Amino acid sequence: MEISLYIHYPFCLKKCLYCDFNSAADSRITPAEYVAALVREMELRARTLPASIVAPTLYFGGGTPSLLPPEEVARVIDAAARLYGLAADAEITVEANPGTVTWEKLAGYRFAGVNRLSLGVQSFHDPLLARLGRIHSAREAREACSAARNAGFANIGIDLIHSLPGETTGMWEDDLRAAVLLAPEHISAYGLSVEEGTPFQQMAAEGNLPLPDEDAAAAMLERTASLLIGAGYDHYEISNFARPGCRSRHNQVYWHRMNYLGFGAGAHSFLAAPGRGERWCNAADAGNYVRAIGGGTIPAEETTLLTDREAQAEFLFLGLRLLEGVEEARFAAEFGLPVTEAFPGVVADLCSKGLLERERGRLRLSSRRVPLANQVFMAFL
Repeated sequence: MEISLYIHYPFCLKKCLYCDFNSAADSRITPAEYVAALVREMELRARTLPASIVAPTLYFGGGTPSLLPPEEVARVIDAAARLYGLAADAEITVEANPGTVTWEKLAGYRFAGVNRLSLGVQSFHDPLLARLGRIHSAREAREACSAARNAGFANIGIDLIHSLPGETTGMWEDDLRAAVLLAPEHISAYGLSVEEGTPFQQMAAEGNLPLPDEDAAAAMLERTASLLIGAGYDHYEISNFARPGCRSRHNQVYWHRMNYLGFGAGAHSFLAAPGRGERWCNAADAGNYVRAIGGGTIPAEETTLLTDREAQAEFLFLGLRLLEGVEEARFAAEFGLPVTEAFPGVVADLCSKGLLERERGRLRLSSRRVPLANQVFMAFL
C-alpha cells in the first residue's frame, strides 16, 4: 500500500498579503517542540494502518518549512523511514523561501536526505515582491538557486505568480526568462487569486489593488505556455512545467486521487478506502495541535466519507488538471459505469463548446481552452 506523506510547518517570519494558507508569523512554539509533535503524530497514525506500507514521496510545505534547522528535517525523514517504509527512491521535497536559506542550511537539508527543493520566488521584480509582502529580493532568489546547486541539489523547482498588482505582460515575460536562465528542473506559474480573508481581499474591496484586466491576465497565461514550452519544458498540468523526468511526483498524487497522509496543524489527508475514499484535516491552530498530540490524541477535524458522486467529480476535476487528461476506461473500471452515464450530456456539451477533447479513450482539456478550465470543472460539480 503506497501512502505519500505531507508535513505542514505553519510558521513564517512574515505572512504574505495574498496568502490564505494555514500559517502565522507570531508563534512561541519552537521548531524542536513542533517537530516532536509531528513525530508523535506520525507514530500515532502509523498504528492505525496496515503493516505493509511504502511512502513514495515526502513533502514539507507551509508556512515556511525552510525555517526548520536541518537536524529537525532529518528527524522527520528518519521517522518517515522508520514508520512508513520511505521508499529508497522517494522524492523528498522542502519548500523554501529564498530569504531564509544559506548554503550551509541547504547542504544540511541535502545531507539529511532532501533531494528536491521548491523555491518560492514568485517574481524577479523587487517592487512586485514588496507589494506581495515577500521578505526576499530578486537577487536573493538568484543566490538561493545558485546555493542550492552548490549544495548538491539536482532537482530544483521555482514558483512564480502572474497577474500581480501593477504587473504588465512584459514584466511577466521578464520573470519567465529570468527563471529559465536559472535552469530549474520545474517551474510552477500560477495566476494570482485574491482569497477571502486576506489583506489583498480587503485592498481589492477598497479599490486599492490595481490588478491587470482579464485580457492582460489571459495574455500572461498564453505567454507562459509558449515561452516555457519553447524553452524545453513539458506543460503537464495547468500551471506546471517540467524538464523530462522531473514532474512533481508528490503533486501528481493529489491529481490522481492517490493515498496521502498529512501531519501537522491544518494538514489534510486522503485515503482511497473505505468506500469511495475518506478525507480529513487536523486542527488548524498550532498550539491546540501540539497540546492534543502531547496528550496522545490526533486532533482530526472535518472527516468526510465521499459519496459516489463526489468521488466521480473529484476524479474528473482533479485529473483534468493534467494536460494528458483522464482515461475513460479507468473511470469506468473504478465506478462501474462510463463517464457519459455518470454525467449525462455534460461531456458532449463541453466537447461541442470546444472545452474538452476526446481522443483514443481519453478526455482532456482543449489546449486552446486552458484559461477556461474552471468552467469545465464546475460542470462536474
